[in-house]
Amino acid sequence: MSCKVETKEIEEINTSNIVQQTSFWAHVKYNQGMEPYAFKFIASDDLLFPARRGLGKIQDDILVLVRYVNNDSCIAYVPYGPRLEPDSENHGVFLEELSEVLRTYLPQNCILIRYDLPWENQWAKEDDFYDDKGNWNGPPTFKHQEYRVNFNTNNWNLHKSQSDLLPSNTIFLNLKQNKENLLKNMKPKTRYNIRLSLRKGVNVQTYGMDKLSIWYSLYKDTAKRNNITLHDIDFFHSVLMNQKKNQEGDVGARLIMADYEGEYLAAMFLILSKKRGSYLYGASSGKKRNLMASYAVQWEAINIAKQAGCEEYDMFGVAPNTNQSHPLHGLYRFKSGFGGNLFHRMGCWDYPLNNEAYFIFRAQELKNETYHIN
Repeated sequence: MSCKVETKEIEEINTSNIVQQTSFWAHVKYNQGMEPYAFKFIASDDLLFPARRGLGKIQDDILVLVRYVNNDSCIAYVPYGPRLEPDSENHGVFLEELSEVLRTYLPQNCILIRYDLPWENQWAKEDDFYDDKGNWNGPPTFKHQEYRVNFNTNNWNLHKSQSDLLPSNTIFLNLKQNKENLLKNMKPKTRYNIRLSLRKGVNVQTYGMDKLSIWYSLYKDTAKRNNITLHDIDFFHSVLMNQKKNQEGDVGARLIMADYEGEYLAAMFLILSKKRGSYLYGASSGKKRNLMASYAVQWEAINIAKQAGCEEYDMFGVAPNTNQSHPLHGLYRFKSGFGGNLFHRMGCWDYPLNNEAYFIFRAQELKNETYHIN
């Protein structure tokens, strides 16, 4: 089993369904103060798929974002990457090999590589982790997760992060079906609310930079109501500024807003990346909620993604089950109404490059729960 990496230009990253692993995202995050690194990795196929004999080679691109946490130390963050998923028994083996190869290309004062894995959670595939109603109870303790993921590794050096940065639970909607079936597969109340909103005269359109301040006002109100970490307006400016024309292989950003008689009631950012549309951020007013403007906005985004040739739609963040006490239960109730399938990712995993500095950082991160590097 072997793995090697080659540096490449940011603009040369092959676009995928995962927008967080594209040159578009690299530019957005560069504007937030992160330093993007692009690599092509080449691995023997048995490193990812142990049943194979290792005669073939598999390659893919990976985007790594480096951010300094103080004057002396930086961390490397891989948002929803690597994109290529190995067999579950080789999750740790592959990450260890990749990390050791990446080590030589990262700054010497880099203390860890954090992988925000897009791969399906291993414990979401096992019946023992579901209740009798089909609700996923979540993975086992960190200790048990680490034991399994590190199995067969040389260094046993992978650690489950204290928390996940990008959403680890989402709903994927199949856009390969026609509009009639999309509506048919929704919950009756969702279907009713979409039609009610449009019947009441809610107007939904796509806008550009000129409506950014209106979006941000809605977004700030929503974040305050729901106790959500707030991005500054420059982040959303960067998203719109760095978008490309949505030609094949490129990334497009759409600001979709709904108003009623000139008063804006709901809005969202839709990202189109290859064959996936992603509901990146949403916001709504506390006024005229009876008009169900958020439903009209979401339905418009689904249709835009479908028209752009997307085959799936990522709702981007929900509770892992129907537990009403979960802080994201409201989002689960809203988003699950549109149909689709719940998907559980592996979440964030750390590979320390400097163990002493890593555990100091880990303790500080646990103390400061509002700290984010994504």
